[in-house]
Amino acid sequence: MLNYAGTPPLAAMAETDSRQLIAAELRSLIARMEISLRLIDAAMEPEDDGSIVSADLGSTEIVVLDDVTPRFTAARAALNACRAELGQALQNLSESGSPA
Repeated sequence: MLNYAGTPPLAAMAETDSRQLIAAELRSLIARMEISLRLIDAAMEPEDDGSIVSADLGSTEIVVLDDVTPRFTAARAALNACRAELGQALQNLSESGSPA
């Protein structure tokens, strides 16, 4: 866990410096979210273990053996929404007068 006890408050920094610090942190969060999204995508890829999945043609029965994919899908959707909001925050910060 990071210890910010010795970090000076943003109010004591120049406005440009504090905006740049915030923008850098937002970019870092976005990058970490993108890594998480790639990890989720990799986990959702079907494994190539040589097994063959077959179904009877015309069968109306569907058996779902994967109870993890819905959770991965929900996590991915939440990360995408959060990433969009962080991107919007970064854009708003950039529009406030300082290049971010």
